[in-house]
Amino acid sequence: MARICVIGSFNIDIMAACQRFPNVGETIVMNRFDLQVGGGKGANQAVALGRLGADVMMVGKLGDQFYGPEYLAVLKRNGVSCEAVEVVPNAFPGAAFVAVDGNRDNVLYIYPGTNALVDPAWVDRNWDAIGACGVFLMQLEIPMETNLHLLARLDGHKRTLILDPAPARPLPPALLTGADYLTPNEVELGMLAGMSVESEEDFRTACGILLSQGARAIIAKAGKRGAFIATPDSFELVPGFRVDAVDPTAAGDTFNAGFALALSEGKSVFESVRFANAAAALSTTAFGAQGAMPDRPRVEALLRG
Repeated sequence: MARICVIGSFNIDIMAACQRFPNVGETIVMNRFDLQVGGGKGANQAVALGRLGADVMMVGKLGDQFYGPEYLAVLKRNGVSCEAVEVVPNAFPGAAFVAVDGNRDNVLYIYPGTNALVDPAWVDRNWDAIGACGVFLMQLEIPMETNLHLLARLDGHKRTLILDPAPARPLPPALLTGADYLTPNEVELGMLAGMSVESEEDFRTACGILLSQGARAIIAKAGKRGAFIATPDSFELVPGFRVDAVDPTAAGDTFNAGFALALSEGKSVFESVRFANAAAALSTTAFGAQGAMPDRPRVEALLRG
């Protein structure tokens, strides 16, 4: 099993549930509230990997205010190596404000905090540990220049690079063409391709646009349907799994973790996406980002049916 490096963000998650989202200027009474020392796309993926039994290290920065040190303990409890995680004095970590409505849809507001301080110099300072990894997971909640710097430093290395292009925003050509696998959901895929994505044909068209721009392979997350694998030579759906979903907040992060783990073990892309679908489905069965991230026995049980 190759060691997996996740470079990305931490967020303290402030969660609330309501029957519906408010209109502008309207006040809505929430029917549930939770504050979780666990969130941020990078750390979510690292924790999900740790729970699945991966050999995983996290690269990022936390503040020493507002539960930052407690988050470091969460990582360690979940089997994540923290040698490349800095706790910055007198600083706030990232924070995410998440609301879920009665339809299980969610809206998120994010404060970057110390995630904005994960710079190229931090990558260079920790390069011995980073460069020893074989699989890399990146997202877009740290400075873009840092992701580009990591990509440049990995040039010539034998590695697998997975880019989760979230939150959705324009992608530099170097990242589009440099990632081995791009893993957008339908919103992110639509933004990158410049079109609305809903139907299977939309997925096919949008993936084709990105492939024509130089993307190597696209794993397009499609919610309950599963995920589409798109390459220059093929396009296929890997069906999802039926579960009693409660909250989809970190399903995409858990999907990426499952996909990375399976690839690190030498599984085929189809097998890796199927494993990722099962992990993601189970992650929706409880409230919060990391609350229902499954361990490996649960995923394997779902795969067996």
